[in-house]
Amino acid sequence: MLGVADDEQLPVRQARAGDSGAWDALLRRYQLPLYAYAFELVRDEQASLDLVQEVFIAAVRKLASLRDDARFGSWLFGIAHQKCIQLWRQRDRAAVVHAELADQTDDFVADPQELLIRAEQEAEFFQLLQQLPLPQRSVLLLHYLEDFPLEEIARITDTQLGTVKSRMHYAKRALRKLLEEQTP
Repeated sequence: MLGVADDEQLPVRQARAGDSGAWDALLRRYQLPLYAYAFELVRDEQASLDLVQEVFIAAVRKLASLRDDARFGSWLFGIAHQKCIQLWRQRDRAAVVHAELADQTDDFVADPQELLIRAEQEAEFFQLLQQLPLPQRSVLLLHYLEDFPLEEIARITDTQLGTVKSRMHYAKRALRKLLEEQTP
């Protein structure tokens, strides 16, 4: 979905100069991917929307600290990651509300039963994903949902590459174990 090459074409320099049109372009480019990432971590629509807004406010304030304009996307996801962690620290894990999956329509699938099965499988997967510790869940989402390479994930999460690889390994292993426990 996102790639470093995409970031090279972004009007980061113009945004740094205060061009509101450039900020609009950056917002349009990143608001949905940031929302999807935040939502998968916090599982709350309103909190995810608020987080995206907070991320962009922080980005406006901190853009001068960005050293490489081509890394704007991973820098922005790094801010989002930190905001999600702050939210998690503020909330008691037991009080986290699991959002219902939105009704999905798929024009390419004619069978409503198949749609229902797919929605149930997705819901089960995301429930399993919620059982993983936040650091493991985060690396999985950044890699598989947002298509960031492991090196970028290390920058986003401010951890060593080896730590990212370890979290990915343990996350996959934990998911596999949870799936096996659910299968009769």
